[in-house]
Amino acid sequence: MDSLAASPGTGPATSPLPVLRKARPAAAFKDLPTDRTLVMGILNVTPDSFSDGGQHASTDTAIAAGLRMFYGGADIIDVGGESTRPGADEVSVEEELRRVLPVIAALVKAGALVSIDTTHTATAAAALDAGAAIINDVSGLTMEPEMAELVARSKAPYILTHRRGDASTMDSLADYGNVAEEVAAELAGVRDRLYAAGAVPEQIIVDPGLGFAKNEEQNWELLRNLEVLHGLGHRVLVAASRKRFLGSLLTVAGKAAPPAERDAATAAVTAISAFRGAWAVRVHDVGPSLDAVKVAARMAPARPGNN
Repeated sequence: MDSLAASPGTGPATSPLPVLRKARPAAAFKDLPTDRTLVMGILNVTPDSFSDGGQHASTDTAIAAGLRMFYGGADIIDVGGESTRPGADEVSVEEELRRVLPVIAALVKAGALVSIDTTHTATAAAALDAGAAIINDVSGLTMEPEMAELVARSKAPYILTHRRGDASTMDSLADYGNVAEEVAAELAGVRDRLYAAGAVPEQIIVDPGLGFAKNEEQNWELLRNLEVLHGLGHRVLVAASRKRFLGSLLTVAGKAAPPAERDAATAAVTAISAFRGAWAVRVHDVGPSLDAVKVAARMAPARPGNN
């Protein structure tokens, strides 16, 4: 079985797909900058996310935070209603929708380009109907394989993240010979399942899944070898913001830096990833990473457009 394939009990593959009233075109990026790496702001509408859980748990505070990111220059706002950190508790679709739908509607009304961070097909469909334009599925189809059919039907861009296992098992599955090559191969296998469902190459964005079934050194190895992921022929998203491997790097007196003290290191990863051709970075603190991608754009050789 493909390492990213669904395992028993992770999702009802035969459940009916939700009704999709509005199709979102793969041209969602047509008005975005093409001369630099894009910056995706993270908006967790959750009480338990590893970095900012609880800060934006109410609708009003989440909307305000999203608007600050949007007016601060974020190209995309990624709205999520369920924590995906290792060991996180599952959230029902009903609760997830209660958290995210009013936030998405408000941000879209303000003019923001919104992605929905979810592993649930029903949530993704409802978010698209509310105005979201991109599906960000960190499960890599491991939770609900029917997500592939929704991607094909909606024509929405889809962020395909590499992951093994789920929140409770992923840390035990970080076993690779050549992590970059194996991650690329496993992403290609899931991509082919998307193709079989009717999705097209232009919809797919690949994310190496830093921290998802990778140990500290494996995360760095993936960042050193982004060209292997570029070899798949898709846009590449890097999501390193405030992650544990950055905290370990910044250890002082035996104590890892807490998430809120990892933003400078995150901006450094942003600059390097942008210089190496990342299409977008996903970050908590938009301002420093926006500065970093602009510097990288001036330093890097000419690059093809993001469209």
